[in-house]
Amino acid sequence: MTKRDRVIAAINGKTVDHVPCSFSLHFPKEKAFGEAGIKSHLDFFSETDTDILKIMNENLVPSCGSIITGDDYCNRIKPVTLHSPFMQEQIQFTKEILDKADPTAFSIGTLHGTTASCIHPLEKMGMPYGEARIFLVEMLRKKPKEGLAAMQRIVDGMCELAQGYIAAGLDGVYFASLGAEKRYFTDEEFAEWIAPLDMQIMQAVKDANGYCFLHMCKDGLEMERYRNYAPLADVVNWGVFEAPLSLEEGRRLFPGKTILGGLPNRSGVLVDGSDNQIKKAVKDIIKTFSGKGIIVGADCTLATEQDMHKLHVAVEACRK
Repeated sequence: MTKRDRVIAAINGKTVDHVPCSFSLHFPKEKAFGEAGIKSHLDFFSETDTDILKIMNENLVPSCGSIITGDDYCNRIKPVTLHSPFMQEQIQFTKEILDKADPTAFSIGTLHGTTASCIHPLEKMGMPYGEARIFLVEMLRKKPKEGLAAMQRIVDGMCELAQGYIAAGLDGVYFASLGAEKRYFTDEEFAEWIAPLDMQIMQAVKDANGYCFLHMCKDGLEMERYRNYAPLADVVNWGVFEAPLSLEEGRRLFPGKTILGGLPNRSGVLVDGSDNQIKKAVKDIIKTFSGKGIIVGADCTLATEQDMHKLHVAVEACRK
């Protein structure tokens, strides 16, 4: 089996020659863009030899000028399309990596979901992450119709990015959803404001004949909010220890879906484990799933300073 064949078989719940694996991390800012970013990705793929090539997206929705009030947000958020410079940069970045990467590997591009994408303009103008999250919630509570219209302009662009990724040669999209933390939106607000927009992006992935990897992270998640996302997801990945929600509980929440994960991303064996401890952890994950419906990986992106040797040990453990 090629790496791509192996991942597709795992997604479909079929027998594989060995369980595939996937890991990723954010590269330092000075090594995340342009030629330096391309080299960072290629070096990472070569050093870890993962089955999945995950291309990071650091070309985010830019600032739309000063946004102080909800009215500012509603009026100043501009339409986003595939012709927007930051989108063109991401597509070109993706193509150049694919041109030089292992053609037998399975490839996915990272795409930030509704909540994350809609606070990027706030963060780009200097608003701290936590404040941006609260701003979005309060803006929608005061001006739901106008706020959702502004967010829709961004989401429409994310749908174009999803389809642009597939057209560029990627096999799928790693859809990084955000927003289900209990301390922000209520269940009803999430269902009305966030879920429909998220699922619009996921549907765009499917319409482009791409595989959709649904990722859910941050602490204090209400994972039940994602149950209705399942029909549009091919693979699910979440912060097991952040949510918290165990792998077994996740299998019940997303029945029949292939799970990516099993290892904590910022603690545990990938941080301070010995080679033997890493091997045992990987084998235990594979045994739990009887080798089917699982792609070994981490809960989320790894720390930038991740020890590459430990990742290589984990990857090799999947193959022996």
